[in-house]
Amino acid sequence: MFQKMKSIQGAFSHVRLFTMVIILLSFCLCGFTIYKSMLLASKTQDRIYVLANGKILEAFASEKKDNIPVEIRDHVKMFHFYFFTLDPDETVIKNNIVRALYMADVSAKRQYENLKESGYYNNIISGNISQKIEVDSVSVNVDQYPYYFRCYGHQRIIRATSIVTRTLITEGFIRNISRSDNNSHGFLIERWATLENRDLNTVER
Repeated sequence: MFQKMKSIQGAFSHVRLFTMVIILLSFCLCGFTIYKSMLLASKTQDRIYVLANGKILEAFASEKKDNIPVEIRDHVKMFHFYFFTLDPDETVIKNNIVRALYMADVSAKRQYENLKESGYYNNIISGNISQKIEVDSVSVNVDQYPYYFRCYGHQRIIRATSIVTRTLITEGFIRNISRSDNNSHGFLIERWATLENRDLNTVER
């Protein structure tokens, strides 16, 4: 009789142990499944699909800090493009300068006002002169904030009788601001200064 009781009690102990192991494994499996699902959902949210010319392109989202040097270089290039791309049209000049001034502080506005007071823009219009800029490179130091940059490029000043090529080297500092329609990178150029702007050559037309 006692032997049977011991056998039944041992069987219950084994069943209880087996049940606890099954429950524990079930919890582990559920936890692993939830973790993997959240990880997959997070990765999926970082992807977007863009439809361009009938083709689906996959793009990945990233943090701003991962792309700071790239975004700074593009911000600096776009600022110089708008500030130095001029045609003999008052509306074009005004629109480009307004766009450029959204991307920089009062140091750029001072340079614009100095050029305006000297009659530079009036000469562009009256002389039917076009001015283009090509940015060759932008060096950026992201080790210290505000970030220092130096921009290397050259200008082409197209007149009726000649084309003048000039070097252009500028420097300044970049700080973070809020992104907007007028400033998509969320950067502001500060203490902008021209280090070199001299004639390289003149070609007669």
